[in-house]
Amino acid sequence: MAVTVIADIVGSRRLRDRAQAQREFDETIARVERGHPLALQPLRPTVGDEQQGLYRRLDDAMCALLLLQLALPDGLEFRFGIGIGAVTTVGSAHGDLADGPGWWAARSAIETVHARQQRTVPSSRSWIVGAPGQDEVMESDIAASNAYLLARDHLVARMSARERRIAFGRASGMSQQQLAAQEGITQPSVSKALRGSGAAALLEGLAELREGRP
Repeated sequence: MAVTVIADIVGSRRLRDRAQAQREFDETIARVERGHPLALQPLRPTVGDEQQGLYRRLDDAMCALLLLQLALPDGLEFRFGIGIGAVTTVGSAHGDLADGPGWWAARSAIETVHARQQRTVPSSRSWIVGAPGQDEVMESDIAASNAYLLARDHLVARMSARERRIAFGRASGMSQQQLAAQEGITQPSVSKALRGSGAAALLEGLAELREGRP
């Protein structure tokens, strides 16, 4: 059993320089992973606009994806399908291919994100689907986690680029004084940004997710 993630680029056809955007995505993923090594297999490009990654625990995946959302520069976004289930690899002349119920669940999850974005919840960026055969505890965990992700994505969508940078900096151990110097503002302004943007609540939630890590 593993936690799989499929990420695809939001609005990729509207990007002026797709190659430069991909470099920024790659650099941001690498920076987040260096500071917060949570993945068994960090997100890596596969085909088209997609990236795939693998995590040991659902909490690890949710932590990593929030950090990535906060770290991405303005104008660059992913949507995430998170699948829970067994994974396998299929040998090919072109290298191993990811397969199995966990990946099928992640594919179903990202399709749900697409549908929610286009209809009822434009701010939706993440969803979790469990492969068939989950026990009642896991099904309950998935439902609660999806409710959390809906609220979390809404908060992140409303944040400015500066507010996201400040939140990521605090999550990475930077002090408010250090962030003030980085942003060219005062420490009270950093504190106000954390409270007013909802970043303080996001960081408390992130701490709760990390608390459960062995």
